[in-house]
Amino acid sequence: MSNLRIIPRLDIKGPNLIKGVHLEGLRVMGDPQEYAVRYYEAGADELVYMDIVASLYGRNNLSDIIRHAADRVFIPITVGGGIRSVDDARHILRSGADKVAINTAAVARPALVTEVSRRFGSQAMVLSIEAKQIASGKWEAYTDNGRERTGLDVIEWAIKGVELGAGEILLTSVDREGTRKGFDVDLVRQVSDAVPVPIIASGGMGSVDHFVQVAVQGHADAVSMADILHYKRIPLGQIREAALNAGLSVREL
Repeated sequence: MSNLRIIPRLDIKGPNLIKGVHLEGLRVMGDPQEYAVRYYEAGADELVYMDIVASLYGRNNLSDIIRHAADRVFIPITVGGGIRSVDDARHILRSGADKVAINTAAVARPALVTEVSRRFGSQAMVLSIEAKQIASGKWEAYTDNGRERTGLDVIEWAIKGVELGAGEILLTSVDREGTRKGFDVDLVRQVSDAVPVPIIASGGMGSVDHFVQVAVQGHADAVSMADILHYKRIPLGQIREAALNAGLSVREL
């Protein structure tokens, strides 16, 4: 049984770390570099960087930010946003990322998942899924930061993505993102139970109880969080402590 991973998520717009609610209403938080180093030193297991305006420009602009981070942060880094080809993926991985997260381009051309997985290994190919609930127990996958409908059922798309070669799924609940109301545990559990690869639960963490709940009831393999850390509501160490107290298997520092 591998350890449950604690993964701060850094949403980037231009040079700034930002934070929103339901992936909208963005507020500038500061220099992503300072936050990345702080989270690394506090014991984060991995980091996720999302270029949230990449789809507008048609490419990911994080290579400089990632290059600087890789000099000071020695944990795995996943980068997403605007990655549309094997060349884009190579560029980001060469900049210092360990994995690429792909959403919009994978929906547009699912073969890209296979191409990236074959070229760099399935462990480097993360399928990013933005989910919105459309009925009880049913979710639709969205692209462009939760703005564009795809018509794809989230569970079916997750299964297909793994068949195509995705080695991990970053699963964001757009409904919960930035609300601090807790994860969509039902969503996470259904996807987690449907596929054999690790699931990173993202969107909605407001307390350590939410972390424990999505791990235990949602069967998440990793938990991504932003708001709770950026606003310094609960330090990373306290989250890890709560996980250990709940009997969860997390990396001991």
